Formats: sequence, C-alpha cells, structure tokens
Amino acid sequence: MSQRFLFVILFFSFVCSAQVDEVLKPDRKFEKQTAEKKASIDLYKIISLDNDTTYVDTTLTIQREYKFNYLRKDTFGLLQFLNEGQTYNTLNFGLNQFNPYPEFGFKAKHFNYLEVRDVNYYNVPTPYSDLYFKSVMEQGQNLDAFVSLNTSKNLNFSVGYKGLRSLGKYANQLSSTGNFRFITSYNTTNKRYHLKAHITAQDILNQENGGIVNLSEFEEGENLYRERARLETYFTDAKSLLKGNRFFVDHSFRLSKSNPNSLVLLHQFNFENKFFEFSMSANERFGDSYASTVNNKTRYNRMYNKFGVAYSNAKLGDFQFFADDYKYNYFYYRTVTLADGSIVPNKNNDRINTWGAQYSYQKNSWKGNLLVSNSLTNQSLANIEANVRYTLNDKNTFALKYQNMNKLPDLNYVLYQSDYVAYNWYNTFKNEKINNFEVEAQTQWLDASFQYTVLNDHLFFANQNPVYNEQGIAEQLVVKPFQYDKTINYLSVKASKDVKFWKMGFDNTVLFQQVEQNDPILNVPKFVTRNTLYFSDYYFKKALYIQTGVTLNYFTKYKANDYNPLLGEFYIQNQKEIGDFPMMDFFINAKVRTFRMFLKAEHFNSSFTGFNYYTAPNYPYRDFMVRFGVIWNFFS
Repeated sequence: MSQRFLFVILFFSFVCSAQVDEVLKPDRKFEKQTAEKKASIDLYKIISLDNDTTYVDTTLTIQREYKFNYLRKDTFGLLQFLNEGQTYNTLNFGLNQFNPYPEFGFKAKHFNYLEVRDVNYYNVPTPYSDLYFKSVMEQGQNLDAFVSLNTSKNLNFSVGYKGLRSLGKYANQLSSTGNFRFITSYNTTNKRYHLKAHITAQDILNQENGGIVNLSEFEEGENLYRERARLETYFTDAKSLLKGNRFFVDHSFRLSKSNPNSLVLLHQFNFENKFFEFSMSANERFGDSYASTVNNKTRYNRMYNKFGVAYSNAKLGDFQFFADDYKYNYFYYRTVTLADGSIVPNKNNDRINTWGAQYSYQKNSWKGNLLVSNSLTNQSLANIEANVRYTLNDKNTFALKYQNMNKLPDLNYVLYQSDYVAYNWYNTFKNEKINNFEVEAQTQWLDASFQYTVLNDHLFFANQNPVYNEQGIAEQLVVKPFQYDKTINYLSVKASKDVKFWKMGFDNTVLFQQVEQNDPILNVPKFVTRNTLYFSDYYFKKALYIQTGVTLNYFTKYKANDYNPLLGEFYIQNQKEIGDFPMMDFFINAKVRTFRMFLKAEHFNSSFTGFNYYTAPNYPYRDFMVRFGVIWNFFS
C-alpha cells in the first residue's frame, strides 16, 4: 500500500513539473479578473468524463429535495433498507446498467461505490466548497465535504470525502462507510493536451443481521416491539466489508499545433483493486460449515489500458478508432475439494483485448453517437451502442438509444469460495445477450420515457430447493448462481410532470413495468409512483426561501428479490409478496443565499397504516423518524 501511495505522489509530481513553466506560475491575470468582478454561477463548471458540462446548482427545488440523501441522487425506483448506508432493493429494472467485461460482482454492496463515470471534474474561477450533513437513524452522522480550486485557468485540483456512521434501530445493523476522492484536470493553453485523473479509496462496512425472525412480532405492532432492538434477528455478529482503491487517468494529445482538425492521440488507464469480506460465527441458516468461525474473503484487481486515435471534422463529425487491453485477477488463497471430488480452483484470471470504433456528430439541433467494439482474443465479447438526440428548443428534447451487448459473466457467478460447504462453486456459463431500446422525450407538457429490453441467457441467484416456514421465509439459505435458457422480455413506461399553480406545485412520477417470461425469474412491481404536493415562497424581502410539502411513495405488491449478505447479492424468491403500502414524508426546506436546510418527518404514516412495510421478505422498511440536514456552498 505504501509503495502504491509513493508511486501516486511521484506521478502527480511528475505531471505538475512536466507542464510549461507559465502554468506553474500564479496566473495573475486570472486572479485579477476574479477579484475585480464576482464570478457568475455558470463559470463554476462540472465536467463529466465524456465532457458533458453542467454548472454548480445552489437552487432549492423539488428535484433538490429528491437528491438530499445518502447517494446524493434521485433514488426513484430504489427502495432503501432500514439503516442508512445499507443496500437498496431495485424496483425499477431499467436502472440496471450492463458492462460487456466480466465485473467483480457483489452488486448489492456497490450502490455507494463510486465508479469511474461517477467521478466528475471541475473548472472554477474561485475556490469552491460543498458541505453536506444529514442526521442518521441512531448514534452517528453522514458528512460529505468537497473542495475544488483552480491554480490557473488550466489546472484544477479537487478533493472530497464522504463519511457515514449509523448504528441503526435494529440489532447488529451498524453502517460505517468512507469514500475518498482526489481529482485533477489540466489542459494546455493551446488546448493540444487534456488530462483528467483521479484517485479513490473506498470502504463500505455493514453489520448484517439477516432480517427479523418473527414477522408477527413486527406486524402486530405491540408496544414491546416498537423498540426495534428487541426483535430477534437471524445473525448477531455477521458483518461484510467491501473495500477498493483506484487510480485513473484519461488524457489526449493533438498532433498539430495549429490545425484543430488534426489527429488526436488518446490513452486511458485504470488500475483498481478490491476485496469483499464476510465474517461471522457459523450459523446453520447457511448450512454446514468447515469451521466454527466463517471468514470469506474474495480478492480482485484489474488493469485497463485503452489506446486510440481520433479525427475531427467540422462537417463530418468526430471519428475514433481504439484498441484496449483488460487484465484481471480474481483469487483466493486456497483450493477447495467438493464431496464429489471436483475441485474449486483458487483463481480466475484472464486478459481480454478488443478493438472498436466510435463516431460522434453534433450540429445545430442534432447530437448522435455510435460505438462498436468486439474482442480480438478468444473471448466472445461485443457491444454496439447508438444514440441520437434532437433539441427542438429549450423546452423540448427527444432522444433514442439502442444497445446490443454480448456480456461475459460476472466473476462471482463463475467462481466463489466459502467456509460454508454449499457456497463453493466453479461454473462455466454462456455469455448474457442483452438487447435494449429506449425512447425519451422531455417536453414542456410532460417528460416521458419508454424502454424495451430482451434478455437471453440471463444470470441470476436463487435459493436451491428452499423449505419455507409458515411466514413464507426460507428456513435455510443455499443460494447459488443459475442461468435461464429462455427469453425474458421487459417493458417499462415512465412519465413525470411538475404542475405549478400560484405558489403550489404538484410533482408526479409514474412507472409502469411489464415482464413476459415462461418462469418467474425477473420480478418487478407493475406500478411505482411518487407524488409530491408542495408550497414555495419567499420571505423577509426575498432573503429567505421556504419549501414545504408531503411526498407519497408507493409500489404495487410483487415477489421482491431477497438479500443474501454472505454473497452481497439479491436473489429471486417466489413465495412472499411485499408492497402495497404508502410511504409518506413531510418536509420543510429553507434557503438563505447558498445555505440550504432540510427537515423531514420520514414515513410519518407508519403507525396508522399498518405494520406491513418491507424492503425484502423479512427486512422491514423504516419506521417514522425525524431527520435534518444542510448543504452549504462556498465560493471563495
């Protein structure tokens, strides 16, 4: 670890010292301009990896209310578990994103894990800070602090840390997470060289209680069990830990000094290592074990290099050709011999090379992109992505997207080792085939989207030969990966509209989903809705802005996926339905300049609409609680 840290420091020292001397000297002109005139908000730029640019948002809108949460994004279609920092059950299948490469897996643990495309880059005229605080369920807090500054117009440094600690209301439910990121971006004055780079160090620790044992004690609502720590849970000492570090660089260099349409050399580098660990005292709920103390640790690292050349033409668009090299190592420190004599190896590693081409076009109201990639090595891997966007005017935009993917299985489907006897496997699965078509319209009358997805050779986890108790809960969890050899057709339609009249607003989002399949593999609720009635107004000569209202979240009953903490994955179950309960929140938000305060009474209807609310078959949803928090931005 210390050697990698030293390498990082030396690398950034080299990058900084390798720039032109003028860049390292204080940009007096830059400082003078920002000192003489207060910078407008549109100069504080947030830039994605694909160079899509937005601006720092200091407003207080209903959309900002939806994003004031642990993930700091709109979580419509996700159902959060009891404690802050735990996983989410996915109500909207359309939120799933696919990567043709074999990924680490353990996806239930990755909702708060910052991937490469989750990291943005900044360009700011003065130092910019973003401070986020929110109270948690019990004994702890959630804090996200971020600072960004430009030493010149060309060079930016940003650093941030998001930390969470929350004890939770139930037994063995502690969450403790940390997400550190260091970000830099640079371009030469003549725009020939561009650099984006970041370092992340992330750890996500959860105590895992396995859900409650007696559902009747929760559902009957007796005062004795209103103190949730009294409810018996399956595990009292289980915990899981996902930890990862990443070093990422994306840079380009234009060959010609004077011709902006000349060839551009591209390079992207990504090195990442992770591990997922689960530990507990042996428990018969997972079956027989080899040891009295279970400690499963899966290790993984990968190195990715992408080399390309691009050509830009004002009339024809942008052309890019590339080749990439993807090396991964997924491993354990032992081999396992099963009862039938078969051996579960200690590693799964490979090297994948692909070629690809990308075409981008943007002119007037049209913007489009086409990406094609295919494997050069023996692995069968392919991806086609096409999207086009037409902007009629500021209020009306239409988009089409198509994706055809031949995806290699994620690594924990292929190989897994555990101290539990039944949780050891080494499989050979076919590639997953995914066809996805989307239409989106953002208009002055309504925002709407349509998605149609066809899945073949779909991989999933399921409980093998379960025996259910009278509550509909499996008595033992022997969850394994399976592959479905038939076709699954998924369709969704989503519509949203914020209706405003006087100082009132009525924001509505409705999602409809339909699945056609021969067997119940992909289970989703038919309807998911979110409806918010709110009031907004200024006070004290417009120095104070107040927003208050009530939000209703609801989804229809369905046989939701259950959660297996040992695997860090959700698995299908077709015994118990959850849903058909309202979740109502009352909020009061206030804004003074760049300071915003949020106060919310979450699920305030819990005590009088019935204790039948669950996020998974034996994991209750949150009870009524009052939480508050702030976001404060500084621009100096």
